[in-house]
Amino acid sequence: MQPRNSRPNSSALRGAVDLAAVKAAGEAAQKAEQARAERARQAAAAEAAGVAPAQSAHQLVIDVTEDTFETEVVQRSTEVPVVIDFWAEWCGPCKQLSPVLEGLAEEYAGRFVLAKIDVDSNQLLAQQFGIQGIPAVMAVVAGQLVPLFQGAESAANIRKILDQLILVAEQRFGVGGGAVAQGEAPTAAPERPEDPALAAAHDALDAGDLGGAVQAYKNVLADQPGNTEAKLGLAQAELLQRIEGLDLQAVRAAAAAEPKNVGIQLQAADLDLVGGHVEDAFGRLVDTVGRTAGEDRDTARLRLLELFEVIGSDDPRVTAARTALARVLF
Repeated sequence: MQPRNSRPNSSALRGAVDLAAVKAAGEAAQKAEQARAERARQAAAAEAAGVAPAQSAHQLVIDVTEDTFETEVVQRSTEVPVVIDFWAEWCGPCKQLSPVLEGLAEEYAGRFVLAKIDVDSNQLLAQQFGIQGIPAVMAVVAGQLVPLFQGAESAANIRKILDQLILVAEQRFGVGGGAVAQGEAPTAAPERPEDPALAAAHDALDAGDLGGAVQAYKNVLADQPGNTEAKLGLAQAELLQRIEGLDLQAVRAAAAAEPKNVGIQLQAADLDLVGGHVEDAFGRLVDTVGRTAGEDRDTARLRLLELFEVIGSDDPRVTAARTALARVLF
């Protein structure tokens, strides 16, 4: 139990999130290594038997369906990052973004594979990924989901995102892309120094300068709307800013006494999340959405979406809460 008026500092919250990510990365890297070892074993066995190795079926841009997702995305992601473009024929911005992504897939020559998913034809996949608007772009690395950005982005910004994705894939997941279409030697992603503006935002968050951190992350996002690290940092800084000075026991007592008081429920959910009670925080807000209407309901729903950002959309607790939220909304 936490003492009265206590709250973790920004470093503690970032650490809690990062520990979960490190664990997932370690497990994913292990799976990727096992998959590569199995492929090497099969190749050696084929060579010993005098069987010619099969030609690579890899392509730089592929259309993926619910039936081919496991093979084309999940299994392939143990070899190379797979970037997923969720699109639809009727979507105007998709028609602008898709050619940019396809051109970059050719430009990067196999350092990532672009998988295109038509959300109209593959509604189950869109639901499983929590797609709320298109175009939406995500990646899968060693079986792990990595959200990238939503909406149209310039080629220059997408290059920055891709460079970071490739670097993370190699360093944290042990997955590296090569020129898979032509069988050329792998091309290493260039080392990129941390963005000074992003580093300054992290430093402000770690120092407890929450107002400065919020503004710094907003400055980064003004230049790089798709920067997922800045989005996470902003969500964390705003969360910590909201709970400053709150009395944990007093807020929980008030929330129990006033279940229809949306403001109190939001405070209690924030404190639950920072205290590590993630399911409690999500459940409290889902219940609040279910028992309210109009502006109050929308306020609770938006706060829940903000807390999803803090935890990460690929976390199974977020997936479960999205399903529960859909039930009370529809």
